[in-house]
Amino acid sequence: MDIMIAVQDACVSGQWLTAIILSLCCFLPSCLPAGQTVDYASSESVVSRQGDTALLRCYLLDGISKGAWLNRSSIIFAGNDKWSVDPRVSIVSNMGDKHEYSLQIQKVDVTDEGLYTCSIQSERNPRPKIIHLIVKVPPKIYDISSDITVNEGGNISLFCAASGKPEPKITWRHITPSAKKFGTGENLNITGITRDAAGDYECGAENDIASPDTRTVRVTVNFPPSIHEMKSHGVRPGYTALLRCEAAAVPAPVFEWYKGEKRLSKGQAGIEIKNLSSRSVLTVTNMTEDRYGNYTCVAANRLGTVNASVPLILIIEPTTTSATTSAVSSPAPNTAPYGSTGGAEVLLACPYLLLTLSSLLCVY
Repeated sequence: MDIMIAVQDACVSGQWLTAIILSLCCFLPSCLPAGQTVDYASSESVVSRQGDTALLRCYLLDGISKGAWLNRSSIIFAGNDKWSVDPRVSIVSNMGDKHEYSLQIQKVDVTDEGLYTCSIQSERNPRPKIIHLIVKVPPKIYDISSDITVNEGGNISLFCAASGKPEPKITWRHITPSAKKFGTGENLNITGITRDAAGDYECGAENDIASPDTRTVRVTVNFPPSIHEMKSHGVRPGYTALLRCEAAAVPAPVFEWYKGEKRLSKGQAGIEIKNLSSRSVLTVTNMTEDRYGNYTCVAANRLGTVNASVPLILIIEPTTTSATTSAVSSPAPNTAPYGSTGGAEVLLACPYLLLTLSSLLCVY
């Protein structure tokens, strides 16, 4: 009671700093009169996720008790009077069986973590409740290697760093149908890399707070060309021939075609060349005798050159004379119906038939 009178006197005299200090003595155990003890009713921990709303619960025993909220040495609320300038904090209260006097912090952050005290001043003694606010942070990748290009057989080192609370675990995997996983840790080292190891590598950071955060790094592996398919078909004179050349290479190869030692180019009479990223198709129209022979496909990039050849074969059609000779030399099959005779046998029977008819006429 003496403290409250001192507070009123300080306010009347304009000594606001003195009034604030004396007001704190209504709630802080260190300002209790000699011989009065503090009942530390309870202490607990509250875990909240960064960005969520944290609720620190506290209850007054009756309608007469008064409460205050403190964070370390700073007063947040004294009764219903807000001392903090932070717009995120507020008091949640109701008038049920227990008079709730809880502290709510919106969009909680790691800077809010620490000890909070709900000091309840009753007629008998203060009952401070200590609450340890723990703020956990979802994983977040804040740094990762840029996309990288390496020649086959070279070495690479990828880096991925993430923040979070608890500290996140970092894993790597190669995004392929087999989804090969590598060891854990911020660094991924690959020595003697092969072309099969090209592609996207995913860094994943995870803890028990939220879904993993993931980002990818693209690894490009350069290698010289290799021709794995070369096709052609025989073609008749006057028809169109197609020759196809398939090559694997990174960077994509540049294709050239040759007939013998002569380089072919698009725009030459009867020649058309169509190049795609890994394929080249040569079209030769209106085939003549001089266009048959060996054709060579050359694939090249800055790491090497490779070539492969294929013959374009002449297909000869059967001539009409040959067909006639074949028909004469081979006897024709007998296609007469069953029971009938051939034409030669009918001609031989005709004279006998006429002689018989003449004899009958002479008799009569």
